[in-house]
Amino acid sequence: MTIKRPHVALAVAFFLALISVQLTMLARANSCTWDEADHTYAAYIQYQGDFGLNPEHPPLVKFLAALPLRGMSLRMPALLNRPYRYQELIGGREFLFQNDANAILFRARMATMLLTLLLALLVFLATQEMFSTGAALIALALISFDPTLLAHSALVTTDSGQACFMFCSIYAFWRYIQKPTALRLIATGLVTGLALASKHSAVLLFPMLLLLALTELFPRTKPRTTALRLLGAVATITATSIAVLWAFYGFRFAARESGLALNPTVPALLARVPSQFEAHILAFALRWHLLPESYLYGFAHVLIQSHAFHSFLLGTIYPHPVWFYFPVAMLIKSSLTFLILLVVAIWALTTRRMQPSRELLYLLIPAAIYMAFAMAGGMNIGIRHILPIYIFLGVFLAAAAWSLIERNRRWLYAVAALLLFQAVSVVHSYPAYVTYANEAFGGPAKVHLYLSDSSSDWGQQMKSVNTYLQQRNIKSCWFAYFGQGVTDFRYYGIPCKPLITADSLFIDGPHDVPPAIDGPVLISAGVLSGFEFGPGALNPYEQFKQLKPDTVIDYGVFVYNGHFDIPLAAALSHMQKSQLLLKANQPAQALIEAQQAEALAPASSAVNQQFGQALDANNHPAEAFPYYQKALTLAQTIEPAFQIASIPALEQRLKPVSR
Repeated sequence: MTIKRPHVALAVAFFLALISVQLTMLARANSCTWDEADHTYAAYIQYQGDFGLNPEHPPLVKFLAALPLRGMSLRMPALLNRPYRYQELIGGREFLFQNDANAILFRARMATMLLTLLLALLVFLATQEMFSTGAALIALALISFDPTLLAHSALVTTDSGQACFMFCSIYAFWRYIQKPTALRLIATGLVTGLALASKHSAVLLFPMLLLLALTELFPRTKPRTTALRLLGAVATITATSIAVLWAFYGFRFAARESGLALNPTVPALLARVPSQFEAHILAFALRWHLLPESYLYGFAHVLIQSHAFHSFLLGTIYPHPVWFYFPVAMLIKSSLTFLILLVVAIWALTTRRMQPSRELLYLLIPAAIYMAFAMAGGMNIGIRHILPIYIFLGVFLAAAAWSLIERNRRWLYAVAALLLFQAVSVVHSYPAYVTYANEAFGGPAKVHLYLSDSSSDWGQQMKSVNTYLQQRNIKSCWFAYFGQGVTDFRYYGIPCKPLITADSLFIDGPHDVPPAIDGPVLISAGVLSGFEFGPGALNPYEQFKQLKPDTVIDYGVFVYNGHFDIPLAAALSHMQKSQLLLKANQPAQALIEAQQAEALAPASSAVNQQFGQALDANNHPAEAFPYYQKALTLAQTIEPAFQIASIPALEQRLKPVSR
């Protein structure tokens, strides 16, 4: 089946325009999501040569995001010697919301959108060269309405940029294999370096390239000669990519200049890496300056964070990563079109209706390696973390679909209908593409029952919340918001008083939360799930899960009216005040707050522990003892798997007194 070149060019332009329109609309419609404030702030700081903020992500995408901000007159927050994670979150909030956050985010989002358009074009070109023009158009149509790609391409994050350069790296290596020239080899090294400079997980390119190189040895008439050439090629790509990575850090080892130091120190951070083997490797690389300090420091952060989160899946909160998170999340978050075509593609391949080819290895091996590492890695906080898999599999699905169309023209109508169905399904969730779930799982209205964080509620609903409150002339309300702390919802004209959340305990100032409140009460899905606090009695908003909300805004903010007792939330707010007062060396006032917290939530381990600490600070160790003991008992009996981290400190507190 031949497709005329002018028609092909028109179709490509049409799909690129569709992507552009969707991303532009999403960039305007959605409020600041969880990671965007600190990414944008760190991006702007990078131009001053400081790579010590947001080191968990390499600089390339952030450089691009900050480029259109260079001409703006912006107020900068004070750069204090806080722990980097705290500084980037607090500084990011101040950077955005002391300026025009909407203007800053729109510019930065439009800049990062360019990488998605580049990715779409690369997908078309790669599929066309590997398979056919027909397959290339199907692949382009498929990703033009891929919900995960679109949702996270209209944000200042590194996910789509990483997917772009990882796919480009594998494509470039395939082209080198077809015609092994020095120019193609260097090009592969350069684009692999761009991937490394986009996100730390791009290091998976090295096992991908090595395994792909090994597959080229069979069958070969001169395997030894071929092996040496391929080994040299992989070594050249590695060396070139590392040079590119160094270039993005200005060929400078130190993460920070101007007398600023990393906080915590490198040894302190390495001590927290779960695997001693991985910590030793990072320490060796740091000692010999094999890679930039910020890159290695950020790698340590990623390894630590991969085991730091709870997992929320199918309504269950796990205190640890679960290996099946991403396969199940794909079933929920992928469009039915994608899932149906995946089944069809596997069927076509296994029944030889699609002829096996080496090109398929360049799609399936990277996808399999990425999935294997994602399942073992433990970062169970969003489908976006496996975005590259969708790109590789999308090309595979398109190639399989076209092979069937060439056999029987009727497949063309089936595939076209599936692609149209996907477009309607995805656009139906606008502007909440982040919350997309397919129809088999109830669509975006049900996704909060199965997934949390960046697969459901990532702080994108503030503009819709503002519209809802204005239309009803609501001037007084309460709000427990997943993005609290990193987002200032007052900027979006929301008059609600803040309720305590797990994140606001860490990064936000103290809040006055009474033990009883009257609605409207707004609770976003990430808070309602208990994903961060923990299940059952650990979640101060557990009662709301049993109530039917009056309405749901953008599939992620639940509105309740009535009178509600929230003693644990009030106790946690007093506990936070007590903690802050102890840090400010005001033990007497801290004790008052801790006492109020304990009176409100006597069955909370954290509250009892804080009461003990406040008593200790006021030189009452004997009185503190029973509260530490009670805190330990509560931690060991109420959802102990979620409170295990506090047990060693409590046991240590009890030792001196017990002697």
